[in-house]
Amino acid sequence: MRRFTADYLERTRRGMWESRAALSPLDLGGRRRILDVGCGTGELTRVLAEEAPDAAVVGVDADTDLLAAARDTDPVAGQGAPIDYCAGDATRLPFPDGAFDLVVCQALLINLPDPAAAVREFARVSSELVAAVEPDNADVAVESTVDAEASLEARVREAYIAGVETDVAMGDRVRDLFADAGLDDIDSGRYCHEKRVEPPYSEADLTGIARKASGDGIANHETELRRALDGGDERYDALRREWREMGREAARQAREREYERVERVPFDVTVGRV
Repeated sequence: MRRFTADYLERTRRGMWESRAALSPLDLGGRRRILDVGCGTGELTRVLAEEAPDAAVVGVDADTDLLAAARDTDPVAGQGAPIDYCAGDATRLPFPDGAFDLVVCQALLINLPDPAAAVREFARVSSELVAAVEPDNADVAVESTVDAEASLEARVREAYIAGVETDVAMGDRVRDLFADAGLDDIDSGRYCHEKRVEPPYSEADLTGIARKASGDGIANHETELRRALDGGDERYDALRREWREMGREAARQAREREYERVERVPFDVTVGRV
């Protein structure tokens, strides 16, 4: 399984659940026991606890560092259901059959070498509903006041998808995994997570712009990019130079309060009944 830092998860998921409309098929108000698999730093787990205040909510993840970060940001008492976090493997969940009436994950299946095994486990420990919130990283759209940014990001994204060893663009194909696991009444809906950078810039916006200018923004995916690019090191180094040049222009525009960027990440919410 691919691993991420708490900082990376916070950056990529920031603001995703400002609207809860995509979660309406989960009938959260009627849930009693909810499991969030691959909960990471708990962004979705806390939303589930807020929307299902009468439920027992459990977050499970294989990375104990991420679980520690999740515990540090537990909901304030009285503002949602209590959350219990525990360590566990998505393909060998440490729970009995039918222990939860909802089992859900966010951006987990795209990072697993065997996502089908995980979905089978979801179906085993759920007595009623299984749901997955998974992005389609091949269909991301970017608009920017920096002329080179959208095309450069598209090139980097294409190389990353070619170099990564899991299916990071499965999106609406999750329904096939659900069918293979024996789930019924499968349905899915596509939504869009829109991330905007515009004046007045937040501290997080300025950090992101600085990461572009330093080249750190591309370094998160260095292994995958080097694997995908013919010519290896030389082509990666050239691509990073282009990225830094683009980042310096973004920083220049930001100093003049002119920089604006919109990124739209499509994600599919797939549900199936046991």
